[in-house]
Amino acid sequence: MAQMQNLELPDGRIFLGGEWREGRGAEITSLYPADRSVNRVLRGASREDVEEAIARAQAAAADPAWRNLRPHERAAYLYRISEGIARNAERIAQVQSRDTGKTLAETRALAASAAGTFRYFAAVLETEEEAMTPARGDYLTFSVHEPIGVVAGITPWNSPIASDAQKLAPALAAGNAVLMKPASWSPLVSLVLAQIVEEAGLPRGLLSVLPGRGDEVGETLVTHPAVGKVSFTGGTATGRALAEKAARKLMPVSLELGGKSATIVFDDADLDLTLAGVLFGIFSSTGQSCIAGSRLLVQRGVYDRFLERLVAATKALRVGHPADPATQVAPMIRDPHRDSVERYVALAREEGGEILAGGRRPEGAAYEAGIYYLPTIIAGLPNSARVCQEEIFGPVVVVQPFEDEAEAVAIANDSEYGLACGIWTRDQGRAWRVGRSVAAGTVWVNTYKQFSISTPFGGVKDSGLGREKGRQGLRAWMQQKSLYLDTSGRPHPWARLSELGA
Repeated sequence: MAQMQNLELPDGRIFLGGEWREGRGAEITSLYPADRSVNRVLRGASREDVEEAIARAQAAAADPAWRNLRPHERAAYLYRISEGIARNAERIAQVQSRDTGKTLAETRALAASAAGTFRYFAAVLETEEEAMTPARGDYLTFSVHEPIGVVAGITPWNSPIASDAQKLAPALAAGNAVLMKPASWSPLVSLVLAQIVEEAGLPRGLLSVLPGRGDEVGETLVTHPAVGKVSFTGGTATGRALAEKAARKLMPVSLELGGKSATIVFDDADLDLTLAGVLFGIFSSTGQSCIAGSRLLVQRGVYDRFLERLVAATKALRVGHPADPATQVAPMIRDPHRDSVERYVALAREEGGEILAGGRRPEGAAYEAGIYYLPTIIAGLPNSARVCQEEIFGPVVVVQPFEDEAEAVAIANDSEYGLACGIWTRDQGRAWRVGRSVAAGTVWVNTYKQFSISTPFGGVKDSGLGREKGRQGLRAWMQQKSLYLDTSGRPHPWARLSELGA
């Protein structure tokens, strides 16, 4: 299907506490990475806009009409939002493709995922239970969960609609008012989501979508005393700075940060299955994924044979326009990001690496207007090399051999990151041992980059803090309270009322 000729893009206004208005912050330009054409120029939110949105959120979160809704009543809003996303799925996919350069096949899948996320958390609300804990005296004890109040989600540029849904759905389900900050490189699809939420009838003030500069919008969301939690997906350096600011106000945070994920291929693996999975794991999304399998570890017994097949398949991948159904590797998001990837490849050459595929921009008229880069394979470097340790966030994989299980685990864990890992083997016992030994939040066995909203996701080490998704993903946006209800009807003996003559 070709790109829509008359695609309805958001008009450039931000969504501030239920009101569409022009932002008062810095100008934001959304570009189409396939040809660098301008999608929309808009004014982002200013610090004053964020403060006003927070005030509206406080009022909306405290309103008994929202705060006291029963769970199944809140679920009704989430079901309507899910249905709205499903009805608008093609528009969402088209807008996100324009904003990010992703293929339409991928953005359609992301739209479907977002609809499923709202539907899932609606169902969680329908079935959520509180606890009566075992009493240890003449009283009843209860554990209940309540909304935090005003919360914020800061989402990345690479998969905005899915990331938005993974924060917004459970935060609303928990009964909060939510302030969303999309990335300045991809603000448009988040504004489409705001339109859908508004049409679903969510009370005014419970959602704001505030694109803008990190030092204005993000800083205010993190430091404002009324904001009770921030969930951030993005780079590790920014996440660490955010956590430091949050610590000063003792505010909980969820952080999904960078990755340098290892994919481990053992010599007994099904090589057809493995080859397809490795290609998908690193080169889908043009490698612009925190979970990309960017370190490939291959056992010596199959190293040469597998690498030969990998190089041939990588060179045959279809690099092309996002709207072309045959495209497998689409353009990168922006020129500065491609420049960063190119610098890493140049560094790999300086460090003694061998470029087995790619390592340059594609040639030809079809690529000149866009921000394209060829899928790249680098070999011949030790794990201590910078390109083996630092996140490149592009279509670049570094290949290393290993001898045995112990060495594979040692290399995989020799990293500051711990987001994901892939294991390819027919030996289920080995898969279990290695999967439990690798320091990573998610481990895939004989597959890669598969997700379920019902399964928690997050990282360890410099890859983050906390978990999203799953039933516990709802509780992450709530605060727990304990209640004691006396059943004795007797005054506490400590007071000795009879002796006091009271």
